[in-house]
Amino acid sequence: MEITTAMIKELREASGAGVMDAKRALEEAQGDMAQAKTILREKGVAAAAKRSDRETSNGVIESYIHAGGRIGVLVEVNCETDFVANTEDFRQLARNIAMQVAAMNPQLISADERAGNPQLEGSDEELCLLSQPFIRDGSRTIQTLVSDTVAKTGENIRIRRFVRFELGR
Repeated sequence: MEITTAMIKELREASGAGVMDAKRALEEAQGDMAQAKTILREKGVAAAAKRSDRETSNGVIESYIHAGGRIGVLVEVNCETDFVANTEDFRQLARNIAMQVAAMNPQLISADERAGNPQLEGSDEELCLLSQPFIRDGSRTIQTLVSDTVAKTGENIRIRRFVRFELGR
């Protein structure tokens, strides 16, 4: 199947991938858009794993106030450069994470932290932010959301900390 520029453009807009990455994924998928998205996502996850040791000293602190001012969240999301910290994709990720914390009230960032908190009862999906299903798309976890943004931006991204306030608690 011939790969057209319109197909490449459509895949780029949907995935945020570069022109050549989109073209290669479409060629590998023989023009199948869904399969090409899957290929790009898998490559993004592999690239994210390679970047996981990089230092993240830039980023944003995002706030979110919910339920008429009864719940408030602050979340710090870090990346490698201030350039990426100012992109719309990164800002949207930080906003989505803050909304997730407000809605789901996680206690920890990842399951790795659980070893230091044996008194916490419940599943990783309940307690650990990265393991929770995303509130806007239950088929994806917060870890998947972060990995997808890593693939788009080309930088390591880390959720450093969060705090949730609720009136009366």
